[in-house]
Amino acid sequence: MRADARRNYERLLTEARTAFAEHGTGASLEDVARRAGVGIGTLYRHFPNRHALMSAVWEDAVCDLLTRSHALLDDPQPCAALVAWLRAIVTHAGEYRGLSSALMSASHDDSSALARCSKPMSEAGSTLLARAQEAGAVRPDVSISDLLQLTNAISLAAEETPDDPELADRLLLLTLRGLRADEQPTA
Repeated sequence: MRADARRNYERLLTEARTAFAEHGTGASLEDVARRAGVGIGTLYRHFPNRHALMSAVWEDAVCDLLTRSHALLDDPQPCAALVAWLRAIVTHAGEYRGLSSALMSASHDDSSALARCSKPMSEAGSTLLARAQEAGAVRPDVSISDLLQLTNAISLAAEETPDDPELADRLLLLTLRGLRADEQPTA
């Protein structure tokens, strides 16, 4: 990438982060381009659609979550490691209004640019989940795709209830109680 193109790319990412934090993922892309000092065509040359821009914005956070998942593999308590990682996901998803909804929709669309974020997350979570299941702490019928959907749903619920800052943690704890191996579902 030429130096000027790289500068435009970085400015677009910076302004997109700000706009998404202020206005959610539905923020005007025209406004993002204007604030970055470029035209909308430049934005679309770098990011062909909104999901591509969102994916680039969250790439650093996803890298942090993946690094955290690798560090948690050494935790002597596999279930606690899984819980810590899920809590980090909920916290991350809460940074941008609309992120949870976008991730939920992208989880069923492998062609989405957001799949670039969700696939590595799923792989990392699968490893943590498998450790917790092997330790007998999590039911064997729990899947990582279900857990990621639940974390996104919890984040979405918390996003819709901003006056209750403890909601996400309460919902996560409630969900996690249902994952325990000693809790079998009843019909």
